[in-house]
Amino acid sequence: MSAAALTAAPPRPAHRDPQVLRWLGAYTASTVGDSVYYLALSWAAVSSGSPAQAGLVMAVSAVPRALLLLFGGVIADRLGPRRVVLASDTARCLMTLGLAAVLLATSPGLWLLAAAALVFGAVDAVFLPAVGALPPRIAARDQLARVQGLRGLAYRMGSVLGAPLGGLAVATGGPASAFGAAGALFALSLPLLCALRLRPLPTGEKPPTGEKGEKADGPVLRDLADGLRHLRGHRVLGPLMITILLADLGFVGPLNVGLALLAEQRGWGAPGIGWLLAGFGAGAGAASLLLAVRGRLPRAGTTLGWTMVLGAVAVAALAFAPRLPVAVAVAVAVGLLAGVSGALCHALVQTECDPAYLGRVSAVSSLGSLGLAPLGMPLTGAAAGLWGTGPVFVAGAAVCALSGAFALTVPSLRRAELPR
Repeated sequence: MSAAALTAAPPRPAHRDPQVLRWLGAYTASTVGDSVYYLALSWAAVSSGSPAQAGLVMAVSAVPRALLLLFGGVIADRLGPRRVVLASDTARCLMTLGLAAVLLATSPGLWLLAAAALVFGAVDAVFLPAVGALPPRIAARDQLARVQGLRGLAYRMGSVLGAPLGGLAVATGGPASAFGAAGALFALSLPLLCALRLRPLPTGEKPPTGEKGEKADGPVLRDLADGLRHLRGHRVLGPLMITILLADLGFVGPLNVGLALLAEQRGWGAPGIGWLLAGFGAGAGAASLLLAVRGRLPRAGTTLGWTMVLGAVAVAALAFAPRLPVAVAVAVAVGLLAGVSGALCHALVQTECDPAYLGRVSAVSSLGSLGLAPLGMPLTGAAAGLWGTGPVFVAGAAVCALSGAFALTVPSLRRAELPR
């Protein structure tokens, strides 16, 4: 075959690209490891203290993640996403294996578990922006929506497999065994990440500083301010960040706190919340599968706005579902619509952003769901106690609908398209 024919050959679809499959395997192992780690941490904390103390240990990791996430984006852009993801999984591997060794030797107090949670949260603050910045460096631009679908499937698989695997490890050898299993899963991601080869950037686009072989120096705050200016001046990314933030603020509280309260008030009990979460997960998984198979959706900006509006209607409908089967069906619809809009948001971020800023932009896009929205969960619970669960769902749905309406009224975002 001639060199010209090779040059003209279309890129492989993401699900057949060895680079994407290596990344997907590493991401899946890391995601399952996350689930096993959190189950092991919660079990060890409950075994060592009161329920309130265990809840505090579990919440500790959210603080450094929220405070350091934007700076983690700067680090991902300075050093390159592959290098940062590799270092983060190495750190998590060593930390969880160390915890397993300590638990085998002695019974540590809650202070050690809280310190581990703090370190894990700080590593997450660096890991998450780098994960968001890596797909454009391993897949062609026209495959990024498919990559987001594959990523969504891997995330759902991690949630489904992680809990039973962690429970089996705890039942077999206690929290030490579960921490050891988490460390082994993080270790499994390392050779796959080492085998990744980054794609060359298109002519005229700047790689992260660390990937050019130059010294990454200068004030971190200056780099952060540069990234925020890039967002503010971008005709698609600026409005998209506002859309994502509003959607996260309206969605995270009602779905994470409200579903449990709804199941309790309706008398559906723990099995009810399990069925609701399963319905949501099934819908989100179906959305990921749709994008993984199709590769892209036409009129991405318009589709994003309308799925958010329709998803808001479905969120409000949860408050009025009279019976559990109806509520589960509505939860499937919520998961499907939220899965499509979320994957389109990620794909548009990665296709519109200059690679030199992708870590910082990914950090900003994650700040709402991982930093700000969780801090509002106590307010959601307090509001539900004062006014009931129904108004909480309706208020959250109103914010979600506002995010979709905003996306539809901004011409540059409404007309945004994913590359063919």
